[in-house]
Amino acid sequence: MSRLLRADAFLVVIDVQQKLMPVIDDRETIERNIDRLIRGGKVVDIPAILTEQYVQGLGPTVPIIRRAFEETSAYEPIEKACFSGYGCAEFVMATRNLHRKQAIVAGIEAHVCVYQTVGDLLTNGYDVTIIADAISSRTLANKEIAIRRMISDGARLSSTEMVLFELTVSSGTDEFREISRLVK
Repeated sequence: MSRLLRADAFLVVIDVQQKLMPVIDDRETIERNIDRLIRGGKVVDIPAILTEQYVQGLGPTVPIIRRAFEETSAYEPIEKACFSGYGCAEFVMATRNLHRKQAIVAGIEAHVCVYQTVGDLLTNGYDVTIIADAISSRTLANKEIAIRRMISDGARLSSTEMVLFELTVSSGTDEFREISRLVK
């Protein structure tokens, strides 16, 4: 696996929904970091895909994440019934149409939808980076187990700030200044 490259990377935001987020461990941090990833991705020209699981029961995406999508690209969630985004034809087509092979993954729940999507992305030849401070579950134990399993399966681990600066590459640029403002 190689370093993340702008031309090859894309962000996947999984199921950050209104009825589930209130019970998610460290939810404020997770929401804030996903917002930073979406906005930072726009700065470094990284496209983003958003999924929503069973909207009728779990509600739409939380407002902070919805606004980030509306302000940086478009709010066009892919609704799914399968836990893995890869179980949804629309998600498979969206990832393929990007013609990029480095998936940066954030969202909830780490041990269910994130874990299964990451597994399917890996199986289908993607280089996957999971953002430890932008994924969570209802319990910290489930998050930690999921992270260990995903790493064991071949995913790489990173953090919001680490991945944004990795994609920025160098200091002294307007992009660097924008990313620096985002992470402060």
